Amino acid sequence: MFKTIADPADCEVRSVIRFLNAKEVKPAEIHRQFVEIYGENVMTDGMVRKWVRQFNDERTNVHDEARSGRPSVVNDGLVAKVNEKIRENRRFTIRMLCDEFPQISKTVLHEIVTNRLNYHKLCSRWVPKMLTDVHNTK
Repeated sequence: MFKTIADPADCEVRSVIRFLNAKEVKPAEIHRQFVEIYGENVMTDGMVRKWVRQFNDERTNVHDEARSGRPSVVNDGLVAKVNEKIRENRRFTIRMLCDEFPQISKTVLHEIVTNRLNYHKLCSRWVPKMLTDVHNTK
């Protein structure tokens, strides 16, 4: 019996497919060997066949191709507008900002205020978070 390998990386599995395909091993046999070594949940037979087809069509890269993620509604212009509103009234609430920017959710506005603008609440007033090196070492 062979030693099983738990949780292999995707590129590792694809590299093995590419190697065995170059040795002209059939996709069904590749899948059978995968299940024997990596376990039942490594990759389906259909996915093995798909990767064999791609490698036969001259694909050489075993890594995932770059994909664009979900577009973000947060951009520099929006951050500047939110910052402008905050500077008009430092005693704001996120709910007040929601009234000013109805197209943006409360969660996204909170993320802009805390993460992008680095404000934090101090005695019911939002102030920029400015730490010196002395503060950072404590």
